[in-house]
Amino acid sequence: MQQGGYDVTRKTFEIDPFFAEYTNARSGFLILNLALKRVFDFIGALVALACFAPLFIVVAIAIKLDSPGPVLFKQKRLGLYGKEYTMFKFRTMCQNAEQMKGGLFTFAGDPRVTRVGSWLRKTSIDELPQLVNVLLGDMSLVGPRPPVTYELGDFGSLNRRYKRRFVMKPGITGLSQVSGRNTITWDQKVQLDNEYIQKFHVHGVLLDFVILLRTVKCVLERSGVEEEKIYTSLDDESAAEMARLDTIRRAHQLEEEDLLFLNGANTSGGCLPDTEERR
Repeated sequence: MQQGGYDVTRKTFEIDPFFAEYTNARSGFLILNLALKRVFDFIGALVALACFAPLFIVVAIAIKLDSPGPVLFKQKRLGLYGKEYTMFKFRTMCQNAEQMKGGLFTFAGDPRVTRVGSWLRKTSIDELPQLVNVLLGDMSLVGPRPPVTYELGDFGSLNRRYKRRFVMKPGITGLSQVSGRNTITWDQKVQLDNEYIQKFHVHGVLLDFVILLRTVKCVLERSGVEEEKIYTSLDDESAAEMARLDTIRRAHQLEEEDLLFLNGANTSGGCLPDTEERR
């Protein structure tokens, strides 16, 4: 039985053949910048954890005093090449919130969000424990945001555009985060994530610095924290379910690139699309 690239019966992970050409044909520029990215990630996360340590203590106390439950929220996410890992966040909702009405979607006024959690979300402080994920090598400071393991449906049957975003480690922030965050659709996020990957091949770690600066601006403005409710005529539970089904449908819908590949006329040269910025 396969779940993404993870064989749950043998407890092993196998890279999807889709990524084979990408991993085998990396340019010297890309290899160098991926190495620099990892060094920058490790040092940046280490320094940030040291600086934010006093804040972590205050937040932990506030969470415990505000509502019953653990300080940290742990959730399985899909990372590089679709490999599962455990992501850390400060808990901002009541316990077992995912099993309640609304599921993974959080609209304005969601009753599952605690008082302290609301403030943590608005300031994005709830994301800071992911610095530990960066130290562990599961995440990067900048990259596509990682979906929950079941959020996009079966990983193996994702269309090529959706699957392509997994060629880079997931990030605490990214191009989609500074371009709308939760106010844009999953389809728009995928488009921006793939744009980031293409631009990284050209600009390398300099692109990460730019995105980090833009992230500071977005955090200060507290923009894009809550999901945009697309199906406004429905109640929150129904709107969340419709959005979930629509996301999975789009993620598995065959597109022109998929049809060309199936017909043996793929001109992309592999995992990354053929663009003028490809390097």
